[in-house]
Order: sequence, then structure tokens, then C-alpha cells
Amino acid sequence: MPFSDLESRKFKNISVANLAFPPRQGGYSKGHDTREQILSSALHLLVEEGYSALSMRRIASVCGLKIGNLTYHFATREELIRALLDALIRAYEIEFDAILQFTDETPEERLAEICGLVLEDIRTKRTTHVFPELWALGNHDPFVLERVQELYTRARRSLLEIIEELRPDLATQDREDLALFISASMEGLTVFAGYEKPFEKRMDQLEAIAIQSFLRIVATYRIE
Repeated sequence: MPFSDLESRKFKNISVANLAFPPRQGGYSKGHDTREQILSSALHLLVEEGYSALSMRRIASVCGLKIGNLTYHFATREELIRALLDALIRAYEIEFDAILQFTDETPEERLAEICGLVLEDIRTKRTTHVFPELWALGNHDPFVLERVQELYTRARRSLLEIIEELRPDLATQDREDLALFISASMEGLTVFAGYEKPFEKRMDQLEAIAIQSFLRIVATYRIE
């Protein structure tokens, strides 16, 4: 199906939640609420002020908690950041998994849905501010680098599943390379056409170019 027939499909009406938390397994409800409040406040700080603002004292202050109450829920800053990024990627996984369940659609349509969802999400303030910040930090902070690599590995799983369905003839490494290329190509648009970036107004056209290109390369890719 040509991309012109996909332009009004489901991803135009889907938005990724800021964070997604695991189902509650009983226990004290207020404790769950507090953890979720802490992580939501940490995300707000990350978006509005950057990673350097994510000190335990600053997060506690924003939440209206004493530092001892904060460390009861997250003993260290690293533990809090790990939980924050986990909740962030889980929000994407929920939407990706929903698209994979579109059994009335072809793999090509589902690939277009997932890529369209990601490209639409790039236009949000949250994504434009958070992810480039994490990329830069990963150059100097091994902990952040490891978390970011884990985040993108999880995000590529849905792409890999569809590529495997479309191209069972390819070796596993070739399918992984295609998924990595597609993911990297989409993320690279963030600094050019993301929220308040120079080419934000051209994002519809860039989105069309990207999805047409991804569909074509998956269909025709050959190792020479």
C-alpha cells in the first residue's frame, strides 16, 4: 500500500503517555501514588530544566517531600533515574504492542503505524528536550549510556518483530541492522524538526519521506 493511502491512519490519533507504571500488586495505595508523583515530577524537571536539575533535594522540593521521604521510595538518584527511564520506555511499548495487535493490517501497514507514531512523538516538547539531553550525557556518564542503550534496545523490538515478518529470508543480524537504521534515522530528525526546531513546520513532509523510504528499504534490502 502506498504511503498516500496511510496518511490518515491510526497513528495520527495516538499519543504516547508521558510515563507508564507497572500494574499495582496490592500494598499501600498511597505509597504507589507517591512513587508515581516523584517520577512525574522528575520527568517535568528533566523536560523543563535538564538532567542537571535532577538532584534528590530538588526532586524532593518539587514533590513537597522531605529528603528522607524521597529516599524511602528511591534510595539513590541512580535508582530513581532507572525507574524514570523504565516508565518512559514502557509508555512507548504499550503503544507499539497495541499496533502489533492490529491483526486486520498488513506488516507494511503496521510498520508505517509504528514509524508514524514515533515521528509524531518527536514533535512533542518532552521528546525533543529529553532524548538529546540523554544522548549528550551518555558521552560522559556510563550509567546514563547504559540506561539509554537499554531504552533503545527495548524500543527496537517492535520494529524487529515486523521486519522478521516481512523479511524472513534475511539473517538475524541483517534484520537487526535494518531496525537500528530505521530507529536512528527517526531519532536524528529530533534535532532538526522536533519541538520548536528549525524545520518543525516541514515535519509532515519529512514524515512522508521517512516512511516511504523505510517501507522500500525493508522490502528491497539485499547484502551485496
